[in-house]
Amino acid sequence: MKKLILAALTASVALSPIAASAASAQGRQQEHHTTVVQRNGHVVKQTIVRQQAPQYRSNWRKGQRFDRQQARNYRQIDYRQYRGLRAPPRGYQYVQSGNDALLIGIGTGIIAAIVAGAIR
Repeated sequence: MKKLILAALTASVALSPIAASAASAQGRQQEHHTTVVQRNGHVVKQTIVRQQAPQYRSNWRKGQRFDRQQARNYRQIDYRQYRGLRAPPRGYQYVQSGNDALLIGIGTGIIAAIVAGAIR
């Protein structure tokens, strides 16, 4: 029994860096290029890592959870500065995502309303 528990513990410790790197790579795309060059009798290994820009969402839907990492030009906005925006109810705020204004719940992050093209 001890051997089984010890083997399971060893496997979980050995696989945890692999799982952590896979989870961190899900949010961003990377390209790896490795080049081996010989200069003056020395072998030089060069690895170039290029990260791609994150994919932003522009098709928000009412009732979805707002994720600021997927929003373009995310920031809180004042409804008085933009035409067509009413005062938000208590517990809600307007945020900008691209040219859209989203009314989201402060505590839950759920999108209550979308005003497309409100910000020019």
